[in-house]
Amino acid sequence: MAADRRPDERQDEPLGPRTADRLGDERVDHRFKALPPDAEGLTVSALAAQRRDLFTGGFTTPVLALSAESVEHNLALLETYSERHGLAFAPHGKTSMSPQLFERQLARGAWGITAAVPHQARVYRAFGIGRIFLANELVDAAALRWVAGELDRDPGFRFVCYADSVRGVELMDEALRAAGAGRPVEVVVELGAGEGARTGARTEAECAAVADAVAAAPTLRLTGVAGYEGEVPAADGAGVRAWLRRLTALAAEFDKAGRFAGTDEIVVSAGGSAWFDAVADVFAEIPALSRPVLKLLRSGAYVSHDDGHYRHLTPFNRIPEEGALRPAFRLWAQVISRPSAGQAFVNAGKRDAAYDLDLPEVQVVRDGRTGEIRPAAGVTLTALSDQHGWLSTSDEAELAVGDWVGMGLSHPCTSFDKWQLIPLVEADGTVTDFLRTFF
Repeated sequence: MAADRRPDERQDEPLGPRTADRLGDERVDHRFKALPPDAEGLTVSALAAQRRDLFTGGFTTPVLALSAESVEHNLALLETYSERHGLAFAPHGKTSMSPQLFERQLARGAWGITAAVPHQARVYRAFGIGRIFLANELVDAAALRWVAGELDRDPGFRFVCYADSVRGVELMDEALRAAGAGRPVEVVVELGAGEGARTGARTEAECAAVADAVAAAPTLRLTGVAGYEGEVPAADGAGVRAWLRRLTALAAEFDKAGRFAGTDEIVVSAGGSAWFDAVADVFAEIPALSRPVLKLLRSGAYVSHDDGHYRHLTPFNRIPEEGALRPAFRLWAQVISRPSAGQAFVNAGKRDAAYDLDLPEVQVVRDGRTGEIRPAAGVTLTALSDQHGWLSTSDEAELAVGDWVGMGLSHPCTSFDKWQLIPLVEADGTVTDFLRTFF
């Protein structure tokens, strides 16, 4: 029997002519929130080389900062975790949409980058990403024409996407035929996480029907099975592992039936940021199949982690000996109004902070006169308007107009998309670089 594919095999296709470091040539101007007005016209690289201080270097509030040390720690932790558990890794790029982070993930052994929609895949290709896993069924004819063109233009490009319906397969085949596709698109059948969950075929019989439709389409090639365990209804360890075992059993059944005869390896993929410990456990149980198995993890939120949703859900909380992720985001806003002893307002709101799952968490206050940073005792954020944060203050709160308030954020997926150029900041406040995002 063939051995599993080595997870440490690195993507050997170089980033294309528009590499991530070329982003440093972009000019700083009004398009980018919070950057120093006196930096207008400098290149991003030139501004980074000045190593300005986040608080005294001319940045305006609100300003989102990303901890350089925490990002590096988190990148290293998932690299070693994947290696230790024999997993390949295609982190979900929708979390950050930052080519600089993609480059660092690939340098740390990532197999490729996961996308959710065609636009994201186009950004990846603009920066030379050689392997893309689209974790959705793709039935958009215009996007499929583009995929066909990319596959024909670049023999080294690999593209894999979901299919969860016979109708979807038919639409894919029609669009690819019309586009004159020269190379087949690789497809993994998506098994749904249960009745009432998100996408995916609900039963193994429906999955088999989708696989039959793929086999009948000359423009497609069945490569494996996949899904997202985070959508298991009322998810807990037992329920998630039960669904994952259905997924791996489906791969084994498809292989026994000879459905993977047209591929060199079998892709089995799952893994968000909440249950990748369960993925590691169950994927370790996959028996030897007729071809090497690419056990593909897709967690993405780990890069910045957070101070809300994922802080409570991370598998490292359940298995502390594996390590611990560190929250990397801090949103700094300034107190602009203190109308009463129990109330204050900062100049950051929905346009600036992630709020779709949990409100920002007030953590520290930087004194506007002395620069001293102290714990934000007695200060709580209770609501967000478009451009205002509502603070409730108790008797112990030390807070004055002009003070800076540092807040931790929940759900990084909706933090990166609000800021197109994010300062990367060392612990002492020195800005060392800027991350460009493309949403």
